[in-house]
Amino acid sequence: MSASAPPRLPARPLISIPASDSDISPATSTPERKMFGSSRLPPPPTRTIALGEKLPPARRPPSPSSDEEEGDEVPAPDLPDSSRSSRRPPLLSFRTGYVGPSEPKITVPAHYGHVIVSGTRIVVATHHHLKIYDVAQSDVPVFSLDKKDVGHGHGIKELRITSMEYRPCSDPVDRGCLLWIGTKDGHLVELDVRTGCVTAAKLAAHIHPIVRIFRHGRSMVTLDDAGKTLLFAPATDGDGKDIQLAFTPPRVARITEKQDFAQLVGGKLWTATRTELHGARMQTIRVFDLFVPGAPGRAVVPLEPVGAITDATMLPSNPGIVYLGHEAGSVSLWTLEDGGWPRCIEVVRVSTSDVLCLEGVNNRLWAGGRGGVISAYDVSVKPWVVTNAWMAHTKLPVNQLAVDHYGIEKTGRLCVASVGRDEQVKLWDGLLGSDWVDLELMKREASFSTFRDLSVLIISWNADSARPDSLTGDPANVSFLQDALTSVDCPDIITFGFQEVVDLESRKMVAKNVLLGRKDKQDASIAQITGLSGLSEKVTSAYRKWYDCLVLAVRLAMPTQVPYTAIHTESLVGLFTCVFVKNTERMSVKDNVITSMKRGMGGRYGNKGGIITRLVIEDSSICFINCHLAAGQHATRARNADIAAMLEERSLLPESENEPLAYVGGGDGQMALDHEIVFLNGDMNYRIDQRRDNIIAAVRANEIESLLPHDQLLKEIKYNRSCRLRGFLEGPLTFPPTYKYDRHSTQYDSSEKARAPAWCDRVLWRTRVPNRVQQLHYQRYEANVSDHRPVSAAFKFTVKSIRHDVRQKAKAEIQILWTKEQERLLSVSRDFYVDMACI
Repeated sequence: MSASAPPRLPARPLISIPASDSDISPATSTPERKMFGSSRLPPPPTRTIALGEKLPPARRPPSPSSDEEEGDEVPAPDLPDSSRSSRRPPLLSFRTGYVGPSEPKITVPAHYGHVIVSGTRIVVATHHHLKIYDVAQSDVPVFSLDKKDVGHGHGIKELRITSMEYRPCSDPVDRGCLLWIGTKDGHLVELDVRTGCVTAAKLAAHIHPIVRIFRHGRSMVTLDDAGKTLLFAPATDGDGKDIQLAFTPPRVARITEKQDFAQLVGGKLWTATRTELHGARMQTIRVFDLFVPGAPGRAVVPLEPVGAITDATMLPSNPGIVYLGHEAGSVSLWTLEDGGWPRCIEVVRVSTSDVLCLEGVNNRLWAGGRGGVISAYDVSVKPWVVTNAWMAHTKLPVNQLAVDHYGIEKTGRLCVASVGRDEQVKLWDGLLGSDWVDLELMKREASFSTFRDLSVLIISWNADSARPDSLTGDPANVSFLQDALTSVDCPDIITFGFQEVVDLESRKMVAKNVLLGRKDKQDASIAQITGLSGLSEKVTSAYRKWYDCLVLAVRLAMPTQVPYTAIHTESLVGLFTCVFVKNTERMSVKDNVITSMKRGMGGRYGNKGGIITRLVIEDSSICFINCHLAAGQHATRARNADIAAMLEERSLLPESENEPLAYVGGGDGQMALDHEIVFLNGDMNYRIDQRRDNIIAAVRANEIESLLPHDQLLKEIKYNRSCRLRGFLEGPLTFPPTYKYDRHSTQYDSSEKARAPAWCDRVLWRTRVPNRVQQLHYQRYEANVSDHRPVSAAFKFTVKSIRHDVRQKAKAEIQILWTKEQERLLSVSRDFYVDMACI
């Protein structure tokens, strides 16, 4: 008798919810929906969730106010500090006495071009052509060869070049001159770049395309994409003869097929392949010792998950460590354990984007990224520091970095070549000689400069759309501007940095400022009278009223015999900046420009952003930034991004051509960080990570110090190495939080939102020489017509005047010292490359 089948269980009911709902209620069936609208569009899709499945997170409605943009904060990556990095491109030229561009103009096809440098010769190969340049002469090829020139007489019909490397030679004359070329058909060809003639060939050395050729000591290694390697080594009888392509028998070895990465580093071949397992992408790293016959490869694993390997290198200043560059911006460090198998010892995050190429140069680790920037890292300190970061290939990926080992003997220089997606070859000074000279010059600056002190007063306030005529009633309102302007005795420079001068939530005001603009006689007359480009057709009456108010306040607050002139004014939706300079200093101010940067809605709207002002006084540059950063308790990362955008934009201001010595870090005045002194003020919106009740209790008990460890800005500067404000300083916060008050009250926010008090309104500064800026005061005022309290900060700062003839004499002396130092560094580098069997 057969067992009867068990009864079927009743079907489980499903839960069906609309995509826009966050409240979920069980239902046995999806409720019928009615068609809506005149076009009878179908209803939005539903999400079906079975019992026991994890529910999706509730969808939060967008905040109606830009002041409280909430969001889940993602931890920012901990990156090396770049606040003091030099942005000067270390260009290298081999043309003595040449007048014109020092960079070679050599084009390389982006996807199939190959480049190799030896001394002053650059070889560029494509699928069917090979060009040899001598950059010491011109940008015109010395030889231009095609498949007929190379293959003629050797039986090679197609010359599809896939790889190149120079063969080692015992005769110094031939070093860096005999080039091995690998082709797609597996042929090997040897070419003398001095004559453009083929000296040897080995047909069908590989069956598959030769993807890489490596030089190691007196040996050569070729690798095809099927995993076959050929090792060409000189005879072991010690006769001193070099390997010969046509006559030296190679030894065959096998590695993994279809390598995504292969590089010979430290005498071992590093490979990486990417595979998919159950839908997940995985990377396998294997290391092979090709110079030990029969030695098996070994798989190695990094300490933590990293992106795919893009490049590998070693540092002359840190031998025994291999550095691997990865996608997603990491560098992994591997110790060779006295010649044994490598072991990962550390993973360092250096960028928010991919590390596309990596090279160890002198005592710096160079890395090329997707944005066209090459960064040089000092890895001798913990954490790492970015010492140089320059735009090498304008906003396009840096595909290749390579040190010219043979160039040390041929040219007496350590040349690094880079190739970018812009299809250009660039040559760089690997020893960064210009930076060394500049550092020595800075040490002697007092010997060829004179100095004098000036003072500046910065007044910052989020006006919350208050007009000047609202500063009435309460004595603190009436005396606010007078008290602020007299907080320091007759400052040489006065800057007003206001935020929310207009109502940011008023659609009419936004349209008037951003979309429509205004053009009336009053605007034209003010611009004509003041000569200020900031008061333009887009300016509403709010800006004009504040401008008139500030001009009058400065005139009334300062002595009659000390007049001031407004040299700059600018507006950006709610931001307003006005800069006054004492007339006695007006003639010493030069190269003064002002600009703005939008940061709201992905840079399309100016409700958040900054106004940036540049002044050059004698031979010192000063930058003022009035900013309004992203709002919200949990928007710390967005605020950091706003600041980074303003400080790191490379074409923020016009290039300064007449005052090159006024700027620092190799800059030309286009970046904010090019300036010797930077003052930053505004509604930065950094909050206090404490409960509202605790903050108010601490303020009432006058225990403000207890809140400082919880201030987001102070924490970011102290703990987040990627925060671009790490190079800035701020005076002690001895006053209560300036945000958020009920208007016309001393009570913190009593609305339904009950926002926690915070020090949103701040003034910070940054200077190249610390003792050249001294803060005189940092305080707040009790004007209560806004939900923010105003703050002011006064500083005494030092400007320099250079005696150019004396400086030139000092520079000539330092150049002589650099020549000796360069010889020493080149000797150290050469010894390292000999030990690593690169030469």
